[in-house]
Amino acid sequence: MALNPDLVGRSYPPSPVYQVGREKVREFARAIGESSPLSSDVDAARAAGYPDLVAPPTFAIIVSFEAGRQAAFDPELGLDYTRVVHGEQSFEYIRPIVAGDELVCTASIHAVREAAGNDILTTRGDISTVSGEPVCTTYSVLVSRRAE
Repeated sequence: MALNPDLVGRSYPPSPVYQVGREKVREFARAIGESSPLSSDVDAARAAGYPDLVAPPTFAIIVSFEAGRQAAFDPELGLDYTRVVHGEQSFEYIRPIVAGDELVCTASIHAVREAAGNDILTTRGDISTVSGEPVCTTYSVLVSRRAE
């Protein structure tokens, strides 16, 4: 079954608030091998002009993932998640994510297309602070192999 292109532009409710904690930033940095002291040493981050630890750029996936699931699992979309591979991920930052941020993400279906017999879904996640300050936009591309 092909994906429903009529859903392009559909937005979903904002995610629950994600509190960016220092230990979450440190754990994520260690997990990906980030060695910058900006992600582990509060004094180094403040000396560089940041209010607290700076999350590595890919940290935004944590905030956007649950919101994006709303789009991927929308029954009207018609995506068979058992046939999906993650094709691509990108981040457009307005400012870095720092410890102490309280963030929400609003997901939307950005694009639906077909290529080489596969369905391709692009979701967009707009991450902002609870007060509405834009922080980052994420794009996630999922590729679904069509059933024979």
